[in-house]
Amino acid sequence: MSDQPDSLNALRDALRNFVAERDWAQFHSPKNLACALSVEAAELLEPFQWQAAGDAQELGPAALAAVRHEMADVLTYLILLADKLEVDLIAAAQEKIALNALKYPAQQVRGDARKYSDYK
Repeated sequence: MSDQPDSLNALRDALRNFVAERDWAQFHSPKNLACALSVEAAELLEPFQWQAAGDAQELGPAALAAVRHEMADVLTYLILLADKLEVDLIAAAQEKIALNALKYPAQQVRGDARKYSDYK
């Protein structure tokens, strides 16, 4: 991860400070953080409920702001969980992209949304 002001490391450090100032680390077990992440990911769905496509125009400014805030909640809990488990999120994402490239060869799956196990 880079050390630019807007990097994941900078966000992690800001979150560490935020949590420390409130003495919340005692509540941040990996299980609790994973649960909170799941709840926030579910809340991210709410503005999209009953939308045809859920694009920015269909959502409108207020719902789009709600989506942005829920996305931020998901990201912050993911960063906190990664910090707690000492996972480098950039490295993990790069590893997962490489694994998915093996599961989903472009020439075989282009334009097809089926799961990799359905191709065999």
